[in-house]
Amino acid sequence: MTTYLIIAFTIFVSYQGFKSDDFFRRYMFNAFLIYQNKDYKRLITHGFLHADWTHLIFNMFTLFFFGDYVEDTFIALYGRIGSVIYLLFYLSAIPLASLISLIKYRNMHYYNSVGASGAVSAILFAAILFFPDMRIMMLLLPIPIPGYIFAIVFLAYSHYMSKQNHDNVNHDAHFVGSVYGLIFPILLHFQFATDFFAHFLG
Repeated sequence: MTTYLIIAFTIFVSYQGFKSDDFFRRYMFNAFLIYQNKDYKRLITHGFLHADWTHLIFNMFTLFFFGDYVEDTFIALYGRIGSVIYLLFYLSAIPLASLISLIKYRNMHYYNSVGASGAVSAILFAAILFFPDMRIMMLLLPIPIPGYIFAIVFLAYSHYMSKQNHDNVNHDAHFVGSVYGLIFPILLHFQFATDFFAHFLG
């Protein structure tokens, strides 16, 4: 249920941004303005804006397919409060995934970023931690592969593309969000880590 609420709210906010450039500019990520004007709301609000419908749909479909796995796991472990933990996990992933960009671009007023990719990456990697053999398809390789293999490829790709810096994708947010997606659940319940490795050793 929480996943659907996040998706609905993100679609609503993104649509407002599609309709109004002023709204879009007011809430997008801009490290320079966050530093200089202490406009900290942008650390969160940018995660609910998207550049266009394709960007929005891709992120929300990914969240739709994997969010329930993560929320249900938290609920199974913590009961009803599991949904609150799941929501806090998602919301905290938005600013944390942007930390490298915040530092890297703090003196560059022209750099802007939007999108839920960092938080969605966190959810995806948490799902892989819980279910390492789940099958995931990549755009360039439309063949389902085990989640743990996807995770390795995705992290390597995000790191490489971040170093290249040739496109408009925030690969740093993808990488940091993914790592956070592994760390947050393990800090909550270390058994997640031992179960993950036991899966391959047993």
